Amino acid sequence: MFEVLFVSLAAAASAVYFFGLCAILVILAATAGAVLTEWVTMGKGHGAGRLGTLRDGSALLTGVLLALTLPPSIPLWIAFLGGVVAIGLGKAIWGGLGQNIFNPALVGRAFLQASFPTVITTWTEPGQGFFQLPSSTLAWPLMKDTTVAIDVVATATPLGMAKFDKVITPAEPLLIGNVAGSLGETAGLLLLVCGIWLGVRRIFDWRLPVATLVSVAVFGSILYFASHDYPNPVFMLCSGGLLFGTVFMVTDPVTTPVTPRGAWIFGIGVGLLVVLIRLFGGLPEGVMYSILLMNAATPLINRYTQPRVFGG
Repeated sequence: MFEVLFVSLAAAASAVYFFGLCAILVILAATAGAVLTEWVTMGKGHGAGRLGTLRDGSALLTGVLLALTLPPSIPLWIAFLGGVVAIGLGKAIWGGLGQNIFNPALVGRAFLQASFPTVITTWTEPGQGFFQLPSSTLAWPLMKDTTVAIDVVATATPLGMAKFDKVITPAEPLLIGNVAGSLGETAGLLLLVCGIWLGVRRIFDWRLPVATLVSVAVFGSILYFASHDYPNPVFMLCSGGLLFGTVFMVTDPVTTPVTPRGAWIFGIGVGLLVVLIRLFGGLPEGVMYSILLMNAATPLINRYTQPRVFGG
């Protein structure tokens, strides 16, 4: 948990570099909501002293990962609420770490997507000054006239421009990170380095990210070569939250299959759903829903891909 947390801080540092002080505040707010909820619901009476289950680091990691899936201009109270929901509905209600079916950070993000769709899809340009805070950042809870007030330059994400304006962003800014998007998803090259490091350290099953990225590349290539109206496979791989989700969400050991064949099925399923939602769905991005849907299928995948018992 803590090694993944340390690696995720590299993505957090990138978010601070591109989006400034508001990135720090959003990360702190989401993490505070997750940690506080963990302490209230799971922290007492678990034989680990006053800190309880906070010692395993999962709540801290959940808060950071949730924050990195959020837009820079999101109000802090909404980020905090997302952390509360991520732990409360994503983990504690299932019985704690190891019992949850869905990735907790994505549960929190999905709740915010459903509850505050305008806020969660309002993006700002990177590089507007470290101390430049959108007025929405410090908005009071439930104040409709301020939760979406943006007094910095608003823009569309590369996926939004591709879907609605047919404008394909070149690969270079997608890899460097100088594009609009969620806090942790913009710097593609950095995320690849993070994934390679975790893979070399054997923190996750390498089949999960490889299957996901290969399936997106294959299905994206098939559609692109069938009709150039669709984005090219390089854009499909480097844009949006695919790399971030592949490195930090698809590789979650609790909510993904434990068998080798199951890992391939899970990754291919995520990749296929990402391509279908991006190109044929109503939303420009589909990584979150793809992973959550495959999380729901994980128990069945585990059941039907168990290896034959030795001697059986």
